[in-house]
Amino acid sequence: MRALILILIVAVIIVIAAMATGFLNISQTREAKAPQVTATRNGVTAKGGQAPAFDVETGSVKVGSKDTTVKVPAVVVQKPVQNQAAAATSNAQ
Repeated sequence: MRALILILIVAVIIVIAAMATGFLNISQTREAKAPQVTATRNGVTAKGGQAPAFDVETGSVKVGSKDTTVKVPAVVVQKPVQNQAAAATSNAQ
């Protein structure tokens, strides 16, 4: 239950951020109308009514590639000379 609420909160935050940055634009094109409901002894009937309509415009993201030349540094590893290890002296004496 907590995970579902967290997912809904994140989804709402994403929609708000998309609308604030102009990536998402929602405009209502048709208003909603409630149906006319009548109750008689035989039951309840509903007539008419209209659902709202919306126009949604989203931004676009273009992904592409291009060829480039990248200089890669060369790494050179040198082994230590064996005589340098013997030349180290201890100052503890």
